[in-house]
Amino acid sequence: MALKKGDFIRVSYTGKFEEGRVFDTTDEAVAKSEGIFTQQGVYGGDIVVVGCGHTIAGLDAEFEGKEIGCVGSVVIGPENAFGMPREDLIQSVSTSKFKDGRANIGMVVEQEGRQGVVTKVVGRRATIDFNSPLAGKTVIYDYKIEAALSTNEEKIRGLLALYTGIKEIVIEFDGTIAKIFIPRSITFNQRWLIAKGKFAREILDNTDLTEIRFVERVTKDQEEIDGIMEQALEEE
Repeated sequence: MALKKGDFIRVSYTGKFEEGRVFDTTDEAVAKSEGIFTQQGVYGGDIVVVGCGHTIAGLDAEFEGKEIGCVGSVVIGPENAFGMPREDLIQSVSTSKFKDGRANIGMVVEQEGRQGVVTKVVGRRATIDFNSPLAGKTVIYDYKIEAALSTNEEKIRGLLALYTGIKEIVIEFDGTIAKIFIPRSITFNQRWLIAKGKFAREILDNTDLTEIRFVERVTKDQEEIDGIMEQALEEE
């Protein structure tokens, strides 16, 4: 059956530039051979909801109408990939804003939650480019649509793994209500606090569930509570 918007699928892919250099992959072996492997990466395939923007627009659109098991390759221009460079994301700042007042070309900096790269230093002024390093690039994605997720439990587990990297979680169902027991490891995770509303909305919009309940547990054991807070501070 042809895929449509709202379908939950598991897909494996490798993204590369036109000259062949790989910048993203769900294949651990490829990531290691290309020198882009990270311990924090989730390998083995991603769970995405077709049409919900979990991948770049050009790849997301490619999935619609395809069949499970489809293997393909798509060339995606900047406008449907990572966008074009924007002038308003290139800023000139005083070098006094840098540690010890020193700025060097190629230095990676973070300001107001944005990451940028110093591209020019003239006198006491530094130019920082906050554009994505992938902006303006035409990319190629080789992909395989591995499977479709059919049950609500599979969909919740898959989407939660996409947002947090966590695969083991307790879920209870009461009719059309899903109760999700949130593990301590993400209770104070800032990324999760921001994403959980979007996660819930995507589950509710694309399943027959009518309510999501998040359950967070903290015990009286002060050592355990301290451990949670310590982890939260480390993640920040």
